[in-house]
Amino acid sequence: MASGGDQQSQALAKPTFTEAQASAVVESLFGFKVSMIRALPSYDDQNFHVHILRTEDTTDSPNEYVLKISNTESSKDPDLIEMQNDIMMFLKEAGFPTAFVCRTKGDNMTSLMSIKFCHPKLSCLHRENFIWNLKNIPLLEKYVDALGQNRNREIVEQVIQLFKEEIMTKLSHFRECINHGDLNDHNILVEPSKSAFGDADYQVSGILDFGDMSYGYYVFEAAITIMYMMIESKNPIQVGGHVLAGFESIIPLTAVERDSLFLLVCSRFSQSLVMAAYSCQLHPENKEYLMITGKTGWKHLQQMFDMGQKAVEEIWFETVKSYESGISM
Repeated sequence: MASGGDQQSQALAKPTFTEAQASAVVESLFGFKVSMIRALPSYDDQNFHVHILRTEDTTDSPNEYVLKISNTESSKDPDLIEMQNDIMMFLKEAGFPTAFVCRTKGDNMTSLMSIKFCHPKLSCLHRENFIWNLKNIPLLEKYVDALGQNRNREIVEQVIQLFKEEIMTKLSHFRECINHGDLNDHNILVEPSKSAFGDADYQVSGILDFGDMSYGYYVFEAAITIMYMMIESKNPIQVGGHVLAGFESIIPLTAVERDSLFLLVCSRFSQSLVMAAYSCQLHPENKEYLMITGKTGWKHLQQMFDMGQKAVEEIWFETVKSYESGISM
């Protein structure tokens, strides 16, 4: 229904709407009568699950929406918010299972263009100092004090140094794209389906939250997704191979991209864990949500470091080969 997402967490940046205030926003901006509304987890923005009452004018429309209220920093860049909305609508029109943007009563959404996505404001996705762009790992140096002095900090500082030495020099060899940048379990919807063998199976039914989009590289998206699926898996090291197999069934990585994947996954862990610790200092009331990654993330990052790149890659790449041979591990 709305949009948002930019810049690192800042004090007073996150909206603090009550459910009653959010309900009033829905009714005044969109003309819907709200039957139920509840807050959803969020990072810097504010999200609400909204149920609306059916009327003669909304009979064919959905009766459930997500209201997203952007933080004050993101709201300073309306071109970026417009771009996020337009890309969601473009993907929806092209048949992808993404969320769509609901027009306000003023009908002020911009129109989509041709099948090749072009947009006069596409350049705003070059978010050079955006803390969540994976190429900006060196910017974490400004926030590591939030970790205190411990082994976690030592690992993160080592990741940052390795990133400077081994990844920054390879960026020109990575294939460029626009990254969604936040494919975690909160932003991927699935629905049950039947496999060819009659087993219970699931397929992706929706992609949410385009607030972290920026120019990046295909290998970044693979690394980010692997990291978040590790958080949710009972077999965190092994799951990376399954994610990679799915990714490479569409976009095979090059040799230099594959060689960088291990460190990029470690880098995303570091990014998420450091910024969560920093954000908790600013917003302690949101600690439960902010520390979701931290519950298991530090353990996974330490395990990857203890095993080493060669051992982890062997598991990932052997799993990919098993799919190619038709016998998944």
